[in-house]
Amino acid sequence: MSYSAAELEQLNADLREKSPVEIAHWAVAQAKNPIVTTNFRPYEAAILFAATQAKPEIPVVWCDTGYNTPNTYRHAEEVIALLQLHIDLYVPQQTAAHRDVVMGIPQIDDPRHKVFTEQVKLEPFKRAMANHKPDVWFTNLRKGQTAHRDNLDILSQGADGVLKVSPFYYWSDAQLDTFLAEHNLPNEHKYFDPTKVLENRECGLHA
Repeated sequence: MSYSAAELEQLNADLREKSPVEIAHWAVAQAKNPIVTTNFRPYEAAILFAATQAKPEIPVVWCDTGYNTPNTYRHAEEVIALLQLHIDLYVPQQTAAHRDVVMGIPQIDDPRHKVFTEQVKLEPFKRAMANHKPDVWFTNLRKGQTAHRDNLDILSQGADGVLKVSPFYYWSDAQLDTFLAEHNLPNEHKYFDPTKVLENRECGLHA
């Protein structure tokens, strides 16, 4: 699957008038091997709902850093059961307990933070993508989250050719709150990402 810059621009203009579920249906119709990734952070139930409405059996890749809050794990279990998700779990090759002894969670100005991020987030994600080999990747990126994400759109395509689909790209928190309420979907705000530290800092998967 490959689109020119002009084709992506036109598709994004067309899709902006559609609902997230309609966008998900469109993307699934183009795909041979779609996936959706999640970390069960706030508002993730929205993208999981949209993706599973389009394809109920879609693989849901969960890269668990091992540092999630108890609230996040309880929220994950609730959403998995509610949407009957087909979870494929990926975890770091070293346990959090082991890493806490030898490294801990380095600050962003510590040279070890890059190693830490590779271990707990990037390596599991790369392993997941290599195993699934998706052509369409659903994610819940939104405009305004980071400077890099402000340069994306509903559809974006990387050098690997994977079509990244962000159906809620232009949505605000308030709009998502309404969407979750309308579809009786839960949310959870007590979430911790040890690789980002700052809310508006890019985690590395999308850069």
